[in-house]
Amino acid sequence: MDAIDLRLVELLRGNARLSFAELARQVGLSAPAVHERVGKLESSGVVRGYRADVDPSAVGLGVTALIGVTEESTADAEDVLAELHTMPEIESCYFLAGAEPFLLTVRVATIAELERFVLRLNRTPGVASTRTAVALSVKWENRPRPLAG
Repeated sequence: MDAIDLRLVELLRGNARLSFAELARQVGLSAPAVHERVGKLESSGVVRGYRADVDPSAVGLGVTALIGVTEESTADAEDVLAELHTMPEIESCYFLAGAEPFLLTVRVATIAELERFVLRLNRTPGVASTRTAVALSVKWENRPRPLAG
């Protein structure tokens, strides 16, 4: 990736709805050249997709929790991950170094729903224990960081 590709990625991270003409104006290329570059960024996996940034509370998901998951010593990590992947409440899953190998971001409507989810999670084959922290509020998330160029 060159400096123009990095700038295109940065612009798309800030507003994925920018037209090719506007992207082209901001990077100093023609719209067809930008279209080709963005297509290459997509096909190579640098740009993985485009999504609407939706306020979770506005769509009824007002409770955010971070849940650390510890596996049973005999568990297969891939099997645990496959089970976790089927749970729509889990927005993201990180593999960590440390005592809790998985950290989940979970969004649900109510504390009662979170309680039911945690109970179901603890009954998941391969899960030894969980530790839950409830977010009182979300100050920001998914903030695009300026890319090094």
